[in-house]
Amino acid sequence: MVDEHDKLLPIANVGRIMKQILPPTAKISKEAKVRMQECASEFISFVTGEASDKCHKQNRKTLNGDDICWALASLGFDNYSNAIANYSNKLRDFEREKASASSSVACAAPASQIHEEHVDEAAAGSSNSLIRFHLK
Repeated sequence: MVDEHDKLLPIANVGRIMKQILPPTAKISKEAKVRMQECASEFISFVTGEASDKCHKQNRKTLNGDDICWALASLGFDNYSNAIANYSNKLRDFEREKASASSSVACAAPASQIHEEHVDEAAAGSSNSLIRFHLK
C-alpha cells in the first residue's frame, strides 16, 4: 500500500515556491504549507489523470507535454494550457537557437533566464490575461 505522504509534493519545495511570491519579511505557517502541498498535489493528480485517460484511449504508454496542455484545456483551465503551450514553444525555440549558436562565439542565455510577463488585455477590450515569456 502506498503511503499518503508519498503522493504529496515535498513540503520544502512547496514552501520555497510560496516564498518566491511573498515579500522577504513574510512568514508562512506550517498549516499553510501543508494545505498548499495537498492542493497542489491534488491538482497535479487531477490533470495527470485526465491526460492519462486520453493516452490510454489512444493506446499510448507515454504521456507528454501536449497531453498535459490538452488535459488542462479539457478541464477548463484554458489560460494555464495556453501559457504552458506558449512557454514550451518559447523554450523549444530558445533551445534550437542555443544549439545552433553553440558553434559560434555568441553565448546564449541559460533557460533559467526566461521570465514571465503578465499582461492584462482588459484595456484592449479583452477579458483575457496573458503570460508572455522573454529573456532578461
